[in-house]
Amino acid sequence: MTKEGITQPLRLAVLLSGSGRTLENLLLRQNNGNLLGTVELVLSSREGVRGVKIAKSAGICTIVNPQRDASLEAWSANIFSSCREANVDLVVMAGFLQLVAIPDDFVNRVINIHPSLLPAFGGKGFYGSRVHTAVIENGDTTSGCTVHFVDNEYDHGAVLLQRQVPVTANDSPETLAARVFLEECEALPEAINLLAQRQQTKQ
Repeated sequence: MTKEGITQPLRLAVLLSGSGRTLENLLLRQNNGNLLGTVELVLSSREGVRGVKIAKSAGICTIVNPQRDASLEAWSANIFSSCREANVDLVVMAGFLQLVAIPDDFVNRVINIHPSLLPAFGGKGFYGSRVHTAVIENGDTTSGCTVHFVDNEYDHGAVLLQRQVPVTANDSPETLAARVFLEECEALPEAINLLAQRQQTKQ
């Protein structure tokens, strides 16, 4: 919906499993008026993580929902039921380390940020420092991050955008991770803004 040509923000659900650094960045952009989205719901797959504390401190509806013994289908259905109840337009995976089953009404409405230039160094088991270690060990001179739509495979959906960084001869996984994360902080808001603008053109 738009008013006088102004793009209305997307209602966002953020899925996380850890520190919440990406959530922090989104909230900063939202509060500064630089994000065409508002975080309405945060769902965590783990209890007691910093991301949950950040969400609660910001007054955001927060649900902790570990999979435990639930089937993938039942657990995923519970996640997306919460998203429907919150009238979410877009689901953002922000350091969410588990596969979910995407229901039909959320196809092309779930995105993920991954710390490599997919399809390189993606798939099950490639996350966090493991990605950056693999990039360095492979001798790559360029890395970066990818925002992509999520389907029912790890790191597999259509790419929305990528941002690149150099890999230096002196890089450690930690220094490369820090450089890539700076680009992630730009790429994810950019992707959300792009999708909000696309939604406007459809209306």
